Amino acid sequence: MTTLSAGDKAPDFKAVDQDGNTHTLQDYKGKKLVVFFYPKASTPGCTAEACNLRDNWTTFQSQNYAILGVSADSQKRQSNFKTKHELPFPLLADEDKSVINAFGVWGPKKFMGKEYEGIHRTTFVIDEEGVISEVIQKVKTKSHAEQIL
Repeated sequence: MTTLSAGDKAPDFKAVDQDGNTHTLQDYKGKKLVVFFYPKASTPGCTAEACNLRDNWTTFQSQNYAILGVSADSQKRQSNFKTKHELPFPLLADEDKSVINAFGVWGPKKFMGKEYEGIHRTTFVIDEEGVISEVIQKVKTKSHAEQIL
């Protein structure tokens, strides 16, 4: 789906999280950044993925990683999701899909025979210099941290 691949410069983005704080790519210079895109907060697959990353948070921190979750959900929905599952990382409320489109993860999907437009579950690992080191398109929601680490 996405046209971005390892070795590409990560798109410069700017979006607000569940609390209204602004995040940009520049904020994470000097850190490894995991940007995971998920279809909808509080759905089973997205919850499994976010909680798996949460459960491995100390390992990520010890290896100089920051994590950002991104979906087109509202700030309120992201806030509820973060609070309910005690997620230690920010969730970007990308309602205008500017970050989603910059990373190229929006497009046609099929579910139970129906076609619709939506977010393709994709994770980008970005190095300390803002270059994509890995694109994970076949995300295993229950063991996603292992795929990244």
